[in-house]
Amino acid sequence: MVEYTYSKVAGKIGSLLSKIREVGVPPKVTNNWLKSIGFKSSNDGSLLRVLKYVGLVDASNLPTSTWTQYRGSKHKQVLGDAIRTGYSELYAVYPDAHKRSDDELDHIFSTSSAGGKQVVNATIATFRALVKEAEFSGVAKSQTHPPDLEPTGKAASIATATMAPTAAAATGPVGPALHIDVQIHISPDASPEQIEKIFSSMAKHLYKA
Repeated sequence: MVEYTYSKVAGKIGSLLSKIREVGVPPKVTNNWLKSIGFKSSNDGSLLRVLKYVGLVDASNLPTSTWTQYRGSKHKQVLGDAIRTGYSELYAVYPDAHKRSDDELDHIFSTSSAGGKQVVNATIATFRALVKEAEFSGVAKSQTHPPDLEPTGKAASIATATMAPTAAAATGPVGPALHIDVQIHISPDASPEQIEKIFSSMAKHLYKA
């Protein structure tokens, strides 16, 4: 079961992200550091797990390269990519999850959490607060698999192919040729075995003599 993160003070996420771009990079991200930049409430500590969930902080509470990139001029795009990565299971269901309704998010988060309604609402609020500070460029376009090309497992949600004929099929000995472009989009999270399976399937179904 996927455990999506949440903060009891989701309304402070925007302010915290602004602070990250304003202050220096800390050697370690701790509750004391949060207090030093003005987040002194007992519930503010829950903001740390949000930063971890989107990859701004690692498991040892150290700022990551994403943290450094987020301090630049393209911080909104950096955060958008970080959200897609952190919420990869959600985006596997809804590639445009940041545009989905609260009811749709409620269904996903409810079926992935052992918490009650209060937790689910906090999870939605946390996701919404992150999305509000981000931009999502290059959203995956609607794509279809060619016949029988069906990657399995996690790769099935992250690898797609598009067949685009650029000319009509020849109807006789003389005529325009049929040209097919195949595009494969593979997540950085895909394992070597998943990638190998995808290309093996291509070889089997797309390149028959």
